[in-house]
Amino acid sequence: MSVLVGKLDVDRTLPELLDRAARRWPDRVFLRIDGVDTTFAEFRDQVTRLANGLAEHGLGPGTRLNVFMRNSLACVQTWFAATWLGASWVPVNTEWRGQTLHNAIALADPAVVVADGDLADALRDALGDDLRAPLLTAAMPDGVASLARWMGGTGLPPAEQRSTDTAGMLYTSGTTGRSKACVLSHRYFVSQAAIAVRDFGLAEDDVLYCPFPLFHADATALTTVPALLVGATAALSRRFSASRFWDEVRATGATVFDFMGATLSILYKADPRADDRDHEVRLAWGVPVPDWAPEFERRFGLRVVELYGSVEANIPITQPWDQPRVLGSCGRVTPEFEIRLADEGGDDVPDGEVGELLIRPRIAGTVLDAYFANPEATAGAFRGLWFHSGDLARRDGDGNVFFVGRGKDSIRRRGENISALEVEEGIEAHPDVLECAAVGVPSELTEEEVKVFVVSRPGSGVDAASIWKHSEATMARFQVPRYVAFVDALPKTPTGKVSKSAFGEVFADVPTYERPERRVTDTAGPRFPR
Repeated sequence: MSVLVGKLDVDRTLPELLDRAARRWPDRVFLRIDGVDTTFAEFRDQVTRLANGLAEHGLGPGTRLNVFMRNSLACVQTWFAATWLGASWVPVNTEWRGQTLHNAIALADPAVVVADGDLADALRDALGDDLRAPLLTAAMPDGVASLARWMGGTGLPPAEQRSTDTAGMLYTSGTTGRSKACVLSHRYFVSQAAIAVRDFGLAEDDVLYCPFPLFHADATALTTVPALLVGATAALSRRFSASRFWDEVRATGATVFDFMGATLSILYKADPRADDRDHEVRLAWGVPVPDWAPEFERRFGLRVVELYGSVEANIPITQPWDQPRVLGSCGRVTPEFEIRLADEGGDDVPDGEVGELLIRPRIAGTVLDAYFANPEATAGAFRGLWFHSGDLARRDGDGNVFFVGRGKDSIRRRGENISALEVEEGIEAHPDVLECAAVGVPSELTEEEVKVFVVSRPGSGVDAASIWKHSEATMARFQVPRYVAFVDALPKTPTGKVSKSAFGEVFADVPTYERPERRVTDTAGPRFPR
């Protein structure tokens, strides 16, 4: 029997949905990337050919494909080619370098790795002799990835699979330690897309624009798969750019876009222009939605809605596009999920009080199945048969949920959840650093900036410039701290753990050095002065 979310069938695999779409809408544009349109039929043909080529290098049912690629048509091809073969698609954050990148690839133990040609050296540097899987590099004509040389013949049928079988793994941002790989089924991707279609009113004439990377759920489960379900177009950009955003929206014909982190704030703070309403966008969805959202809507002539979601938990809370906004709320629980707000002892808190958000799906396979090769983390996350999000929220008497904050040791910077541990490990690799602690501090835009407290080797003379130089060479840009403070020692608990809650009191008078930088106009690009 088919499993339904709303009126949409989620009991299908991604290859089944692609095959159905190619037959139903062969000449309709499915993907719009790098100025090129690709129809559903063309894309299915490309996927089967790439699947043939990847199979020749050892990819098959039950294996894993690590992908180290920026957004491109070729990257989407790897996703569907892997699932066509019954393998798991495992994209890696293209900002990762060094030990973080090494850990991610080693964890997945891939049968094949595919990388953009200009990223391959970073991969080899991080893996060294531990790179045992075949590494297939994309050609980069004019900077656009192409996997044509790895494609074989057509006609390969998809592997037999169930909707509850694993379709891929997406890495967490490491909010409770090193980044973990979430094992995700076909049903996870399809159900999340189906909820978005229903609650955001997505339809076949929509163009869904996403400026965020394919190693996030936004571009995959919430942009590409919804287009696959309803015959819409997914328009994927390389990255968010404030200076190019509205031009790209107009060029792609976007009717819906998503936002995260500071992106909405950056767009709002730009000087008003005569063409602010010169676009086709009717809806923007994402987090967070600031209290000035009504003014944003009036200025740009569109609707803004919020949700709550995570790579582990799908989108259990949404604010449907056709219902009035409740100020400050991220929405109500969807019919496909149950939630609880619990205190530290696991008991429910009354309406209006803050508790940890616990989540449970009503349909199997719609949240992560497990953290790959990490049974301890899996058991810890699913205590008492509920997924423990680590996030804090409250609920009013009408069922509206209000996100309060993150209870995990993470830093939210410009749309990225940053693992404090990974920042600390990266800086502690500096030869003159004995110990480091990373925390989030308020940002001038939204969310947080990264600040580190460094215990240096006695007599080393290490300074903040040295810390920044080391960080820039070995870490992702969003991990590089904006602020550095040097301290003699870090306060510890009786069990030897760093007591970050004591920092405000203990380090109140410690000098802080601010990294010379320019305020962000592109979340992954140039910055301008404060």
